Amino acid sequence: MTTPTVFLIDDEAEVRTTLSRALRKRGFSVEAFDTAKSYLEQYDANRPGCLVLDYGLPETNGLELQTLMLEKGFVIPIVFISGHGGVPETVQAMKAGAVDFLEKPFRQNDLVACIEAAFERDHQTRQKISENSDALTRFQRLTTREKEVATFIMKHPSTTSSKEIGRALDISPRTVDHHRARILEKLEIGSVVELVELAQKMQL
Repeated sequence: MTTPTVFLIDDEAEVRTTLSRALRKRGFSVEAFDTAKSYLEQYDANRPGCLVLDYGLPETNGLELQTLMLEKGFVIPIVFISGHGGVPETVQAMKAGAVDFLEKPFRQNDLVACIEAAFERDHQTRQKISENSDALTRFQRLTTREKEVATFIMKHPSTTSSKEIGRALDISPRTVDHHRARILEKLEIGSVVELVELAQKMQL
């Protein structure tokens, strides 16, 4: 698994140097940027980690970058650091999913705790995305009719008898039984309960 990276964005060279050195001494991999634009130009969704983001950036400030990243579907966790942010900015950042909003000067231990929490969130998010992708891949193995039967079961977990499914889809119960067996085989699961769980992963 790729080692997570702390992507630090701060327009003050001294802050970038000091924080980068301190975090590297604690064993973190760090890459520093002076603007939101320079970070976005190298953004790679496949690289795990978190963003330590200064609120008061020139041109595109921290909150604007957070909004832009959400619009683009970038899911990397963000830890805000700022000497300028107030309560409204903090509330806005947290509502949009920030891990925390630290006011300068802050204790390095507090930042480290936030980074570790952000790494864990990133890991959980990536794991969920991987599971969802795997579930969708398996679902694509089904024929059109099998997808119809599977989708019906997923959306109506309390109506799972072959007679009820056959009546709803205008096919015989025996045909439903055949499709059920093939669905479980192709999706590599053993029960309707697992099928419903799979639907939740695919958000069906």
